[in-house]
Amino acid sequence: MAEPITLTRTVDDYKSDEKPTWCPGCGDFGVLNALYNAMREKNYDPKDVVLVSGIGCSSRLPFFVSTYGFHGVHGRAMPIATGVKLARPELNVLVMGGDGDAFAIGGGHFMHAARRNLNVTYVIMDNQTYGLTKGQASPTAQTGYVTKASPKGTLEAPVNPLLLAMACGASFVARGFSGQPKDLAQLMLAGIEHSGLAIIDVYSPCPTFNKVNTFKTYREEVAPLPADHDRSNFDASLRIAASTEPRYLGVLYQREGPSYDQLLEERKSGTPADLPKLMDSLFERFS
Repeated sequence: MAEPITLTRTVDDYKSDEKPTWCPGCGDFGVLNALYNAMREKNYDPKDVVLVSGIGCSSRLPFFVSTYGFHGVHGRAMPIATGVKLARPELNVLVMGGDGDAFAIGGGHFMHAARRNLNVTYVIMDNQTYGLTKGQASPTAQTGYVTKASPKGTLEAPVNPLLLAMACGASFVARGFSGQPKDLAQLMLAGIEHSGLAIIDVYSPCPTFNKVNTFKTYREEVAPLPADHDRSNFDASLRIAASTEPRYLGVLYQREGPSYDQLLEERKSGTPADLPKLMDSLFERFS
């Protein structure tokens, strides 16, 4: 019997006919290129991948990829991704969103996704601003950040996505930088291969509205993880996540354990042949 032919795909196989509509110099271009290369390295068939997003500049990303995509409503990407993954666990599901979508209106969903440990990769393009609605401060903006909506500077302390993810029980927590797309692609691969929820917060500068957190700024502030960092050590990972001088890039924390969809599968009983009888009983009960 002949061996099945394995098609070796290129980056172009993952590009849709839609051209990216981000502003020139947007960090999200680097995230998109990293995603293309991560999928190419996995040699995914585009039909086996689903990209889910909410609302925002970054949430346009599924339009530019030839996989299945779902452009949801603001802050609701994780519930949609949860439904897709539980209904079709064989699919590779990635959530692509921004810091406003993830940590403001979507903050409650973020917390429960982390504690459930669903087998999904969540890439958050973090630019500390609401780019789509003209530059208001987002939950990750630093105190004193000046915008038209906060002309005297913001009063709130910024959310630290990595500390939040770890506190909520996430099993894979990483930080990347869109100015280092090759390294970011490797982070995405590590997240995809992780069994459980992989959260990757990506510094992705907005050149139009955020003149503070620029590519130049991040290149001066970021650093690779210390060579002796033990990513399985929760306390040590918390200290690394809290550091601002420097801001560390890489997989800060990772633990093993069953994912939510694996646990759910273990609780299933019966066979597919039992489904019609079950459905009949439900209709009879609620009709």
